Amino acid sequence: MDPIKVCGFTFVKNAVKLDFPLAESIRSALPLCDKFIVVLGECNDGTREMIERIGSDKIQIIDSVWDESQKSGGRVYALETDKAFQAIGLEYDWCLYIQADEVLHEQDYPKIREALEKWNGHHDVEGLLFKYCHFYGSFDYVGNSRKWYRNEIRLIRNDKTIQSYRDAQGFRKLGRKLSVIPVDATVYHYGWVRPPAVMQQKNDAVKQYYTGETNESKTYEFDYEQSFDALMRFEGTHPKVMKERIDAKNWQINIDSTKIKMKLKYKLLYYIEKYLGVRLFEYRNYTINPNSRE
Repeated sequence: MDPIKVCGFTFVKNAVKLDFPLAESIRSALPLCDKFIVVLGECNDGTREMIERIGSDKIQIIDSVWDESQKSGGRVYALETDKAFQAIGLEYDWCLYIQADEVLHEQDYPKIREALEKWNGHHDVEGLLFKYCHFYGSFDYVGNSRKWYRNEIRLIRNDKTIQSYRDAQGFRKLGRKLSVIPVDATVYHYGWVRPPAVMQQKNDAVKQYYTGETNESKTYEFDYEQSFDALMRFEGTHPKVMKERIDAKNWQINIDSTKIKMKLKYKLLYYIEKYLGVRLFEYRNYTINPNSRE
């Protein structure tokens, strides 16, 4: 039997300017991949040089120009994701998608490889579903409310009828949800961990691709204390590729993680989830394959 071939893919723009952990993200995916494609939007902030410094011959950079007419609901992110996916050759069996602020933990590599081996021959399995850990403010706190999605598809079949959905959070095949298998592996999401000034700059940059608004905020620093609803201390370990970034952290935030700041109906749903382990009315952009019980 031929070995399973995996190609990673991502898109990015202004990773240096907006302080994305892009190098860490790519490095965390490379051990699982035979090739890795980066679709790079127009920028002159050193993002290309950051990618090149990784020093892997697995990486291929494809230059791209973002469609500025797609400034609604984050649609341009899906279009850039599709560019990267469509560039993957048909010799690859699976495609590992990772966004520029997402990092995989080395402790999960064996579980991911095991899942690929187990389900590769089950062609009704169209994707693998990963768990999520969302960091907020610093590397010490994680989101603990229902606004943080718990799972998302990050490995898909190399089936070109699959497309990125909405703002590139997940995928669909010919308009329908993918049939997926949950994997006991976690994506570490660092999208809300930056110095406060850079966090505000990043939010302003992202906002234009959802609302079309290009005016920068008059707020110079993001107020982490006022912008969360529920948090908890992180008790695990970070991926090893994040060590240098974490050690270099040079900002302080003061967060009272005992506070629960949400409307009554959301607070009720929050406590139901915490005490009963059930997230009512959860949005799921996927269908769990019945073989997952095996």
